[in-house]
Amino acid sequence: MKKTFKRHRDYGFFDQDIRLSKLTKLGDPLERLSKGIDFELFRILLEEKLIQSPLGKGGRPPFDYVLMFKILILQRYYNLSDDQAEFQINDRMSFMRFLNLTIADDIPDSKTVWAFREKLVDLELIESLFKLFLSELVNLGLFLHEGKIIDASFVEVPRQRNSKEENDEIKKGQTPKSFTLNPNIEKQKDIDARWTKKNSQTFFGYKNHIKIDNIKKMILTYWVSSANVHDSQALKELLDKNDKGQSIHADSAYTGSDQEKIIQDNEMENHVHEKGYKNKPLTDAQKASNNEKSKTRARVEHVFGFMEMSMGGMCLQCIGIKRAKAAIGMMNLVYNMFRKVQLGI
Repeated sequence: MKKTFKRHRDYGFFDQDIRLSKLTKLGDPLERLSKGIDFELFRILLEEKLIQSPLGKGGRPPFDYVLMFKILILQRYYNLSDDQAEFQINDRMSFMRFLNLTIADDIPDSKTVWAFREKLVDLELIESLFKLFLSELVNLGLFLHEGKIIDASFVEVPRQRNSKEENDEIKKGQTPKSFTLNPNIEKQKDIDARWTKKNSQTFFGYKNHIKIDNIKKMILTYWVSSANVHDSQALKELLDKNDKGQSIHADSAYTGSDQEKIIQDNEMENHVHEKGYKNKPLTDAQKASNNEKSKTRARVEHVFGFMEMSMGGMCLQCIGIKRAKAAIGMMNLVYNMFRKVQLGI
C-alpha cells in the first residue's frame, strides 16, 4: 500500500515567531541574558580600542563590534570552537535571536570570529571589559562589602606530548630547539601551561584564581597562573584596599605566615581554615571552627560549579598564557552576567 505524507505549508515569519515563543516558554537562557544585560554598555570601549582609519578605498566593512563580542559570549557559555560557533549561529534560532540576526543577515564566519578574538587578546582588552561590567554592578549597589572568599580551580588545555628533554627545557623557561626548528610544531606547543597533581588526579593547564563577595557570589577580581602555582601565591594579587575591615574566607591552602601578613596588611578579619600538620593535628575546637567557616567558604564552589555544569566545562582549546588569560577572563565575565540575571537585578 502506497504511503502518503502530509505536505507542510511554506515557512513564514509567523512560523518563526511561534517557534521563538516556544523557546521562551522552555526557558531560553540567552533570552533572559538579553533582557537582563545592556550590551550597549560595552560599545564605547570596544569602538575606542578597535576602530581604525581605513588605509584606502574599498574592502568589506567590519561586523558590528557588539555583535562580535556577543559571539564570544556564546562561545564561552557553550564552550564552542570557532567552527562550532559559526555552525550553531547558522543553525540555532536561539543564537540568532540573541545576536539580533535574521535569516537574511550576513553571519561572521569562523575566521572572522578568530580574528576578532585575537585583536582583543593582543590589546589585553578582556580584563578592561570585565572591570567595565563590574563597575556597572557597583553602580547598581550590588555589593554589600560584608566579606570575601578566595579560591582557585584548574582550567585544562590540550595535553602536550613532549620528550623528557623538551619538558626539562620548558621547566627552565626555555623554548626547546626542536620546536623552533619547525614553526608548524611551535604554533601547536604550549610552553606556558604546566602539569600538576591534586588528590591523585593529574592536570595540565592553568588556574583561575578568583575573589568573590560572600553574599551575591559575584567575581570581583581574578588572576590567572599556570596550574603548578600554589593557591596561596595568588593572595596578594587578589586582595586590595577595598577589602579593609571585611572578613576573608578560604581553605587551608591559604594558611602560612606570609599569607597571614598579607591579610593583616589589608586589615581584614582572618577566617581562613586552619591546617593540621604532622605530629600536630587539629584539635576538636579547630575542627569545629573549620566546619563553621565552611558554611561561608563553600559558596565559592557554586561559582565553579556553574562554570563546570552550565558553561560546558572549565577547559580551553587555546595555546599560551596570553590567550588563556583572555579566555578565563571571558569565562569569569560571562559568569557574572548570568549571576546578575539570576539575582534579578
